[in-house]
Amino acid sequence: MKRNFSFAIAIIAVCFLTGSPHARGQARDLPKFEVAADFTSITFDPGLSEPGLGGRLTYNLNKHVALEAAGYFFPRQCHFCGRPEEGQITQGLFGVKAGKRFRKWGVFGKARPGLMSFSRGAFEIVPTGGTGLNAFSLNFRRQTNLVFDLGGVLEFYPSKKIVLRVDVGDTILRYPQRTVDFVTLDPATGGFRLDSFPTPSFTRRTVQVIAGVGFRF
Repeated sequence: MKRNFSFAIAIIAVCFLTGSPHARGQARDLPKFEVAADFTSITFDPGLSEPGLGGRLTYNLNKHVALEAAGYFFPRQCHFCGRPEEGQITQGLFGVKAGKRFRKWGVFGKARPGLMSFSRGAFEIVPTGGTGLNAFSLNFRRQTNLVFDLGGVLEFYPSKKIVLRVDVGDTILRYPQRTVDFVTLDPATGGFRLDSFPTPSFTRRTVQVIAGVGFRF
């Protein structure tokens, strides 16, 4: 993660240092706001990708730097997509984009922390008062994790008002420490009992691609 972050910062620094007078002249005409409709896909493992839809709001501080807020929804019921998270996914990001603009295109680095939420991301085993395996029920609940979107952006400007954009990022999920319930056979009674064990915190890296059309005003 540190190596990727340093690489992105290096790209941004080069973009700042190599800005052309022509690009600086165009900055006076750069609209401040962009709104975009996006399609996205996040890959948890090879062959295991989830499609989603969303949008983005960008505020251009100047021709190099912009602030961004983005939100995405993945409607399919993803099973074991996040190990152990599953269900429908929502994602919210806020951060910075920085780089270099040319007349018809631009290249940027991005760093956007945020949250990723799984509708069936956690569960608890609840005693029901029955017998055997019917003595317990499984209740799912939402689990929300910290996430960090680090990557690159390529933009194309067919006109002053329209932006075509492709993002490729390393989306890093942070899983907190938590306690997991499980049912075991009690050798003393011959019945089932409820036990639990703690799981350590860890990070998981995924690949996320975003493509969209934006309008500047």
